[in-house]
Amino acid sequence: MVRQETDVTLRRCTECHGYAYGGGPACAVCRDLVDGIVEGEWAAFLREWDTVAGGDQERALAEMVVAEPHRHDWRIVDAALDRLVCPGCGGRLARGPAGCPACDLAHGFRYAAIETDRTGVPPGNEHAIRVNVSVVRRPQVTSESEVLVRRLMLPLLLAGFLPTTQEAQRVSALVKKSPPGRRAQSVERAVETLAERFSRTRRAAPAAASSPTSPDTPAATRHRSARGRPR
Repeated sequence: MVRQETDVTLRRCTECHGYAYGGGPACAVCRDLVDGIVEGEWAAFLREWDTVAGGDQERALAEMVVAEPHRHDWRIVDAALDRLVCPGCGGRLARGPAGCPACDLAHGFRYAAIETDRTGVPPGNEHAIRVNVSVVRRPQVTSESEVLVRRLMLPLLLAGFLPTTQEAQRVSALVKKSPPGRRAQSVERAVETLAERFSRTRRAAPAAASSPTSPDTPAATRHRSARGRPR
């Protein structure tokens, strides 16, 4: 699997100046980075199957993956869906407008795909990544407030962060009470606070790991989402 390492330092996007990956879909640079999360996996998948990108062979491979999503990583499934045309709206399958029956059905089945947590991240981190990526890549079916939170949190998740229930509730409450004109700025400040706290904790981890009394790092987990699992 082609996976971003979890010890990569959070960095700024040269285009939007927020955390890289967090400016999509408006920022073209961040949008391409988010697409790359699934495209990198698909390129490796094509090499594994000795298939050239483009043409009938790739399309047939994508159809096979979509027909059995439970056998493949979610990144492979999402990339395969991108290569198929929706018979209803004519766009990329599962990424059409809200209310497109074929896209909605495909979007539900995609959650049968495999999610494998990377080593050293909290259990559930991979599920959070795939949900946030899905929202950022299909913003037209989600509220502006949810897209805002999902895109701003994505860089932290990719770095190995997972918010606690209390942290998630605080951000949710902030979104609800902030006036629309100040909502983005308020959420950005809250995410900055979480990022600073996460960075401090990560810097302190090597010292804690050297202690003979420090707990072992949790093993990676692997699971599948139930079909239609709520985001």
